[in-house]
Amino acid sequence: MVEAQSWTTRRSSNPRLETSVDIPSTPTGEVRYGTTNNIFSATSFVSPTILTALIIASWYFSNIGVLLLNKYLLSFYGYKYPIFLTMLHMISCTFYSLIAIRWFQIVPFQQILSRKQFLKIFALSAIFCFSVVCGNTSLRYLPVSFNQAIGATTPFFTAIFAFLITCKKESAGVYLALMPVVFGIVLASNSEPLFHLFGFLVCVGSTAGRALKSVVQGLLLTSDSEKLHSMNLLLYMAPMAATILLPFTLYIEGNVFAKTVDKARNDSFMVFLLIGNATVAYLVNLTNFLVTKHTSALTLQVLGNAKAAVAAVVSVLIFKNPVTVMGISGFAVTIMGVVLYSEAKKRSKITAH
Repeated sequence: MVEAQSWTTRRSSNPRLETSVDIPSTPTGEVRYGTTNNIFSATSFVSPTILTALIIASWYFSNIGVLLLNKYLLSFYGYKYPIFLTMLHMISCTFYSLIAIRWFQIVPFQQILSRKQFLKIFALSAIFCFSVVCGNTSLRYLPVSFNQAIGATTPFFTAIFAFLITCKKESAGVYLALMPVVFGIVLASNSEPLFHLFGFLVCVGSTAGRALKSVVQGLLLTSDSEKLHSMNLLLYMAPMAATILLPFTLYIEGNVFAKTVDKARNDSFMVFLLIGNATVAYLVNLTNFLVTKHTSALTLQVLGNAKAAVAAVVSVLIFKNPVTVMGISGFAVTIMGVVLYSEAKKRSKITAH
C-alpha cells in the first residue's frame, strides 16, 4: 500500500491484505511532528505506555479484523464480489482520509503539484489495485492461515523486483535468508488441505504486486517536491484506485450495486458488515501510521511478522479450517526466514555505512 517517500522505504514484511499500507522508516516521537495541534494532542493526559499499548492493540484488531471480515463476507456470507468490495474500501479510505487530514489534521495536507506527479501516483494506484483485488479474491478460495503464509514471502519478491528493475544487489546473507522463506511456503503448499490453484496464483500475484509497488514507488516519487507523507499518498491513491476499479467491477461482476442493494433489502445485517468492513480497512492504514509515530518503523516490522502467525491462529479458531503439522511447520519456517531476512538487511545497512 502507501509509503511516504521523504523517508527510507521499509521493506514490507507484513503479509497482505487487503488494504494494508506499508509505513516508511521515520524518527520517533515529537521529533517528527513537534507539538502540532491535532486530535491526538488530546491524548496527552494518558500515560505514554498505556497509549502505545492501546495503539498496538488497535493495530492488531484492525489488521486481523479486515482479514477475517473479508474472509467471512467472500467465503461464508456469500458476497462474491471482491472487486466491488475493494472499491468500497477505496471509497472509505478517501472519505476517512479527508476527515483525518483536513479536519483533524493528523498530518499536514500536501497537494499534487504537477501533472507528472499525478501520473506517477496514478501508476502506483494501478499496481495497488491489482495487489489488493488479487488478495481479496484469494480469500474466496484459500483459508486465512494459508493466505498469510503466502503473503509472508513479500521480501522474496521485493528482492527480485529490486534486482530486475534497479539492478540492486543484496549481500549474500540477505539472499541466503530468503531461502527458508521460499522453502517454507513450498512445504505449506504441499500439505494444505484446502489448496486451490487459482486462489494460490492470485495470492502470489497479490504478494508480488505489493512488492512491485514498493520498488516502483521508490523510483517514481524521488524528488523532494514529489514526496508525500503516507497518509497524504493514501488520500490521493484511494480515489484513483476506486476510479480504476469501477469499470472492472461493472464488466466482471455485472450490476453489482443493484445486487448489493437487493441483498441489503432482504438482510440489513449486510449493510452493517460492509460499512464495518470498509471502516476497518481504513483503520489498518491509520493504525500503521500511529504505531510508527508512537514507536518506530522497526516496531511495525516486528508486529507485522507476529501478525501473520496471530491471524492464522485466530482464523483457524474461528473458521475451523483443517491444518496439518507439515503446514504449520512450513508457515513457521517462512516466518523464521522473514525474521532472518530483516536481521540480514539491518546488518547489511550497518556494514554499508
